[in-house]
Amino acid sequence: MRGPPKNKKRRQGRPQARRPSRPPRQAAPPPGTGVVVNGYSDGWLQKGFPWVYREEITAQTPGLAPGAVATIYNEQHAVRGVGVFDAAKVAVRRFREDAGPLDQACFQALIQAAFDRRVLPPETTAWRLVHGESDDMPGVRIEVFGGLAVITLDTPALQSVLPPLAAALRAVVPLTSIWLHWRPSDEDGDARFSDLSRGLYWGEAPEGDPVVSELGLRYRVRPTAGHDIGLFCDMREVRAWMAPHWAGRRVLNLFCFTGAYSVSAAAHGAREVVSVDLSGPIMERVRGNFDENGLSQESHQFWVEDTFKALDRLRRKGEQFDVIVADPPSFSHGPEGTWSVAKDYKRLVAACLRVLAPGGWLIAATNLGAISPRDFKGYLIDGAQRAGRRLRVIHEASTPIDVPAALHFPESRYLKCWILEG
Repeated sequence: MRGPPKNKKRRQGRPQARRPSRPPRQAAPPPGTGVVVNGYSDGWLQKGFPWVYREEITAQTPGLAPGAVATIYNEQHAVRGVGVFDAAKVAVRRFREDAGPLDQACFQALIQAAFDRRVLPPETTAWRLVHGESDDMPGVRIEVFGGLAVITLDTPALQSVLPPLAAALRAVVPLTSIWLHWRPSDEDGDARFSDLSRGLYWGEAPEGDPVVSELGLRYRVRPTAGHDIGLFCDMREVRAWMAPHWAGRRVLNLFCFTGAYSVSAAAHGAREVVSVDLSGPIMERVRGNFDENGLSQESHQFWVEDTFKALDRLRRKGEQFDVIVADPPSFSHGPEGTWSVAKDYKRLVAACLRVLAPGGWLIAATNLGAISPRDFKGYLIDGAQRAGRRLRVIHEASTPIDVPAALHFPESRYLKCWILEG
């Protein structure tokens, strides 16, 4: 989600300008702190796009450092907004389109607007309050879990606006604690975040793991575990859609994380749920979520195992499932090597279909924004051909109301989740 890929055939977001054949005309910014952008960037800023790429800056105030609040000017010195400067591929993230300050009042207006556009389903206390660029707060995600909030930053440069941002958050939502985490890009790795203090930012840490609810089901979350606190709010609509379809079915949940799909399936009458994840501590949290909802573990299985090894053993034993959930991480490292959606998803689809009962359903998903719907479809078709099966789309899921997708920011439509009959 942090910028369009270089390959034209796979661009998912706003195309970047081609590098000029000659140096751009240097139009120094007016007195103060700011940057001047070229005409291409100016056009996109006027359409609402919230980023300025590094190569689109034609001049900047000398000594401008990451975290500086910078006014954005076009080459005629018209103001195009105010944002936070960064020494990375995305050079400025714009928070307002006029020349005002990035103070508490600014952030409170943005957070209040995000709050007002969210109408949550009943019995749900886990939700996303701010979805980055789609809520006009680029590089910032805020999730609420009962009385605690988790702020996740895409860049350490945004530390500079944390004090007014956190104060604004507390003014809009009653909270007991605020936690801080980050989500580094592939370009950055963790190096640029080495000086960023993460963990409890404000308030008091809860005793034990807090319990939150989603659609009436209970889950324990762990704010100390990073931004993947234990429940992915963006998959809520998929679980809601599936609720009437689990009954009587045998379910295989791969890369199960803390088991939200497993709990939902078991709570809605699945006859057996097999949960698979490589992490032993994570699997203990799955079992804990079953206990939290009063679900017996006797008729379900919990495997700490590599997904492909589990699928191969199931294939050799002739096992079949009525529903298989394949929602893997975009990237991961394990004893068997490195996993990536782009490299391995088609192989995963093929392996799943070899243990999917005829007429069964495959819930196939990825949240990697760089993968286009066209690419995703290609992975599914390729995997089906390898397994000698055909797939039909039963339902194409979208993100819930608290994870909006702004049309002026093409990168925001990151989730691909199809429910397919095989």
